[in-house]
Amino acid sequence: MIQNTSQAKAGGIPRLAMINSFAGYGRCSTTIALPVVSVMKVQGCPVPTSVLSNHLAFPACYFDDYTSHMREYLQVWEKLQVTFDGLYCGFLGSVEQIDIVKNFLASPVMRGEQVKPLFLLDPVMGDHGRTYSSITPAHCEALKKLAALADILTPNITEACLLTDTSYKESSWADGELADICRKLTDLKTSAGHGDKNPLRIVITGLQEQNRILNYIWENDQNTSYFTEVAGSPHHGTGDLFASILAADALHEVPFAQSVQKASEFVALCIKGTEEAGTPEQDGVLFEKYLYRLCE
Repeated sequence: MIQNTSQAKAGGIPRLAMINSFAGYGRCSTTIALPVVSVMKVQGCPVPTSVLSNHLAFPACYFDDYTSHMREYLQVWEKLQVTFDGLYCGFLGSVEQIDIVKNFLASPVMRGEQVKPLFLLDPVMGDHGRTYSSITPAHCEALKKLAALADILTPNITEACLLTDTSYKESSWADGELADICRKLTDLKTSAGHGDKNPLRIVITGLQEQNRILNYIWENDQNTSYFTEVAGSPHHGTGDLFASILAADALHEVPFAQSVQKASEFVALCIKGTEEAGTPEQDGVLFEKYLYRLCE
């Protein structure tokens, strides 16, 4: 007889499914997100989309596509009658994986007992105006449909442009231009018939202006933006850090703007400490030294 484990928030700890790649070395993806949500009092339950020895910026890498195993992996959770308070989804390597996530969202494990579970999507597609080599036009179109189901979106400016068919530029984004992108992202949700669900919250990340990084917040058709000082160059894994903090905070019902500020300051702190330590960029950020800050 199967034991019913559908009480997702057992002991006051929310349960978060985490669909993302797993890189053993280099401080990124699930390897960096799992300890973050754990220290923020959330039970993280990973689902690997691929297994890598390290991220792809290294000269060599072992890579195992996990697509063929994902359906059976998730079906067992359904059989066990496990349910989740939320889903945080990062890198998806194919259209098939996107379809698997859509099916998972519609499954009993994600229906919740009283309220619709949270869905945060970090739509990993590209950077600096270019898609990653594995991202096809069909992949982009499928991610648009998945984005229509999200409650929180955390694209960088390249990904926001790809999702809304907006012309990319490296810098000098005006408030009105960013607001228009966010309206288009909101329209994806409305046109798909999900506009009456939880309101969409958006953070467009990676807006670089000289030595500053701008995060643009959009919530409930009210938008605001602010600069977070970050010295030095970008580092691997900072997007995973940022999104995982937002996911954990959302499950604890922390106000969105407050959560974005926290995540921005934490990422800036990690980058500063990493550069002071002289850690190579490909090794990611020394977030372990500062995890205690997320308990405060």
